[in-house]
Amino acid sequence: MEKVSIGIIGGSGLYQMAGLTEVEELAVDTPFGKPSDSLIVGTLEGKRVAFLARHGRGHRILPSELNFRANIYAMKKLGVEKIISASAVGSLREDHRPLEIVLPDQFFDRTRGRISTFFGEGLVVHVSFAHPVCAHLGDKLMVASAQSGVPVKRGGTYLCMEGPAFSTVAESNVYRSWGMDIIGMTNLQEAKLAREAEICYATVALVTDYDCWHPEHDAVTVDQVLAVLNQNSDNAQKLIRAAVGLLDQQRPCKCGSALKSAILTDTARVPAEVKEKLKLLIGKYIS
Repeated sequence: MEKVSIGIIGGSGLYQMAGLTEVEELAVDTPFGKPSDSLIVGTLEGKRVAFLARHGRGHRILPSELNFRANIYAMKKLGVEKIISASAVGSLREDHRPLEIVLPDQFFDRTRGRISTFFGEGLVVHVSFAHPVCAHLGDKLMVASAQSGVPVKRGGTYLCMEGPAFSTVAESNVYRSWGMDIIGMTNLQEAKLAREAEICYATVALVTDYDCWHPEHDAVTVDQVLAVLNQNSDNAQKLIRAAVGLLDQQRPCKCGSALKSAILTDTARVPAEVKEKLKLLIGKYIS
């Protein structure tokens, strides 16, 4: 299977990546089942990249139904070391306006019962997640912003809600009182699993609406979201293309060694079947 080092996950409104050449479609099997869709591998800005439509082509999978483990594991299996994840979000701040792009650096989890770890079944691992976004990848996206002329705002907290319904006004106002910046339904689990897989991860958040707290947005509709996403899709793709052109093999961050001091279980007691199942993730630490 072809090895690629850069992964792109496209969310609502971004189901394909313009500019890909030498394209091939790969069905990737994982110990956790099938990813959301086949991975599209192609050349972008001279680099081989793997693109995955998070919700499947045709947008068939609810946020709560996503097989996050399979999606991230499939990227890891292809050799991906850096993931840029595009995501539609609502704004919880007046100054994050629809059509703007935010690069959050924190997450807050309001999901319920989603699986967000590869581990368990006799293997206990506690990764550091204080800084859930790769700062080095964020730096590259900021340079890409300047080069592409696509303005972005860096920093802030992405609140990940369960969905699929949008927030109530009461919920939206509480999240604002907590100091949250943007709200979405998907990226928290991706970020956690990418860290466990020792993959650099960053979110490109596309603001579609003011959630329902704003007097002019007292109800969020799919039509509103899609109308804004269609306008913002070109900017998102320009930014991602520019970022891909800047990425190289260097990883001055700690993402690539996230498991080094995170494995708590006595390695001699890890079940053999778990070692085999997770060899791709833990093989350099547990033989």
